[in-house]
Amino acid sequence: MQNPSSTTSLSLFSGTMSLGGSRENVTALQKISRLRFTLKMAVAATIALSGGMSLSACSDGKSIPAAPDYQDSTQWYVTNRQAAADVFYIISTETGDYRLPNGEMCHWADTYSDSLRAPLYAEMLGVDTLISGRLNFFSPYYRQCSLQSFLSDSLTAERMPLATDDVRRAFKHYLKHQNGGRPFILAGFSQGAHIMLELLKEMDDHTYQQLIAAYAIGIAIHETAPHIVPAKRADDTGVTICYNSVRDTSCTMRGWEQSIMAINPVNWKTDSTRATLITEPSPLLPVAEQKQDTMTVHLDTTKGLLIVEGFTAQDYVLPLLGVEGNYHSREIWLYRDQLRENMALRAARYQH
Repeated sequence: MQNPSSTTSLSLFSGTMSLGGSRENVTALQKISRLRFTLKMAVAATIALSGGMSLSACSDGKSIPAAPDYQDSTQWYVTNRQAAADVFYIISTETGDYRLPNGEMCHWADTYSDSLRAPLYAEMLGVDTLISGRLNFFSPYYRQCSLQSFLSDSLTAERMPLATDDVRRAFKHYLKHQNGGRPFILAGFSQGAHIMLELLKEMDDHTYQQLIAAYAIGIAIHETAPHIVPAKRADDTGVTICYNSVRDTSCTMRGWEQSIMAINPVNWKTDSTRATLITEPSPLLPVAEQKQDTMTVHLDTTKGLLIVEGFTAQDYVLPLLGVEGNYHSREIWLYRDQLRENMALRAARYQH
């Protein structure tokens, strides 16, 4: 695993890493999260004032970074715990548009640039600490498209294929060279979740037999496929888990107003049964200095949205895309314990 220096990103994951395990782990990850949040705000101001940043050069004069070589270990974050099952995780958007030395704007992460890799690494580290437990963890660096790429459907359609193709190549490499025939969990957050759905659509039956479950975190799903099967309970396997947290149904971000499948990650029910969630609301403040929120969480079964009542933090709204009352940046933080325990449960159920 690599340990890049500083971060310069507009992050969707800002403030979602922490967790599970010891208070020391929580505290260390919160320090990383607060640093990333501060740097994110500085970068946002820089972009607003100068129109971009000069961080790295892209290849071929097309403002497209060089493709990651997945035979190169530096293009992976891997934690091998010698477990019987894996997590393959696809990170969320950690990149903003930046200006190259030649004046052109680049819209994709350069996976060979230390400064652009740093926030990618920070999310991988945080999520590994959060969800893996005793499972092995694999996460590829990829040329994810920038946060600005989601300001319109046309920009997203133009820029997502490059990111998706990188992860597609990484997943094929993982299956051939790293998986060793073990069952695996697919997980993705935000941009990563959308790419994960493409992997499921393309997955052959043999590979699907190895799938413990797929976690599409923080998005809406609009269509089914043979290997996109809605989760119905806490321990079914071969299924897709999806949820998207909001204060109420008016607080959705563009494109995520309704989902055809959803499950409550607190009680693992697909009806409107309410569940109580008690946890610290913000990863940007020391746990010891926070009062825990007592939240009520239930599904709006008409919209497929997760309704969260009683959330008090004020530091959660995303730059550029965020909506007041939309808890996208907290999709992992709030349910950290539930996700870790559920992945372990489904892995155990698959193996028996």
